[in-house]
Formats: sequence, C-alpha cells, structure tokens
Amino acid sequence: MEKLKHNSIFLGIIIVVLLFIVQIFLGKVGHFFAKMISIRQIDPYNIFAEISIHHAIQMLIVLILVLILSKLLKIDFYFKLGNVKKGVKYLILFTATLAVITVVLHIFMYVNGQLPMYDFPLDRRNILGTLGFQLFLSGPSEEIVFRALPITILVYAFGRSIPIKGYITLEVILASILFSFAHINWSLNPFVFEVDYFRIFYAFVLGIIEGVVFQRSKSILYPMLMHSFSNVLMVGIGYLFLQL
Repeated sequence: MEKLKHNSIFLGIIIVVLLFIVQIFLGKVGHFFAKMISIRQIDPYNIFAEISIHHAIQMLIVLILVLILSKLLKIDFYFKLGNVKKGVKYLILFTATLAVITVVLHIFMYVNGQLPMYDFPLDRRNILGTLGFQLFLSGPSEEIVFRALPITILVYAFGRSIPIKGYITLEVILASILFSFAHINWSLNPFVFEVDYFRIFYAFVLGIIEGVVFQRSKSILYPMLMHSFSNVLMVGIGYLFLQL
C-alpha cells in the first residue's frame, strides 16, 4: 500500500509537469494559427480577434485530446449537465457575489483615479469584440484546458480524489497553480519574467472556486459560465465606469 502511495505521488508529479508542457504547447499553437490569419480589417487594434482565434484553436485541440483520453483511460471529464441543482446554485451565488465585489472595487478605483486605461477607443466594435470574446470563448476554452483536463487526469494518476480541507482537493490546488502560472508573462529567449501579484492571486482563487464547483457539480458547464461571467463583469463594469 505504501509503495502504491509513493508510485501515485511520483506519477502525479510527472502528470503535473506533462500538463504544464501541454498547456505551453496549446498556447504556442493557438498563437501560431492566430497570427497566420489576417484580422486587421476586423480588429485594427488587435484586442479581440487574435485571442479569439487562439482560444478557439486551443479548445479544439484539447477537446480532441480529452476525447482520446476518455476512450483510452475510460474516465469521465464531466462534459454533461451533472448535478443541475448544485451547479445552478453555485453559479447564481458566485455571479451575485462577484458582481457586488466588482462594483465596489470599481467605485474605489474611480474615487482614487485608478481605473484601468486602454490604448484603444471604447467604440462599439471594440466593446462588443472584447466582451464577446470574454463571454463565448474565455470560459469554455480555459476551463477545459485548466480545469477539466488537469483535475480529471490528476485524480486518475493519484487513484482517487485527495481532500485537503473541506471541499478543496489536492488536484484542484495543483490545477489552480497551473492556471495561475499561465497568467505570468514569461519567456526563456529573451528571458522575461513579469508577475502581476494581484492577477496571480485572483486567478488562483477563482481556480480553486471553479475547481470545487467542477468536482461538486460533476460538470464543466458551471465553471465555464462562472469563468465567462466573471470576465464579462470585470471588463464590462470597467468600461461603464470609464464612461462616467
């Protein structure tokens, strides 16, 4: 039993490293195809079209990978409605809470002159384009890559879900760390490592919440909606305050 436990931990470490490599690969491939497509006429400021293509390509590749793994390993990635009652309850509670927090945060930033500034005009095309990306692609693409895939594979590697505290599990924490690292601006050549600590903390906390909901509701749908709604709220309310 102890040997099996050690083997599971070792396998889990290997899986985390492989997931990190896969996530880097998905990002690189997504950007490669996005840059091949001319989008200047659609998006002259390059703020939504390229990233939309990137996320769509990333999602397509990982969906194929999930399909293959589900057949080979006979595991469930929760691409279903799951526990609707729990899922809807979490979604409503999360959205309402985040809406209040976001409004209060923007009031504070407005009063202190700290609202985010954009290097593009807030016209109809740019607002609809950026919010459309956040609503329709950010949640679905990133939740499959950073929630459904890593959490499910890690549970398989460990042989079971490993609880840490309450509903928070080890696999959810590890997936959230990977999600946080994806929000760091880094490269090896040239060497760059830029960290926005608020952004990292925000990504980690949302990763934990969405990971718990994924496991509790047994569905990736509700984390997808939570992710998209949170992004729309944060960006959209920022746009509104800039019009004041």
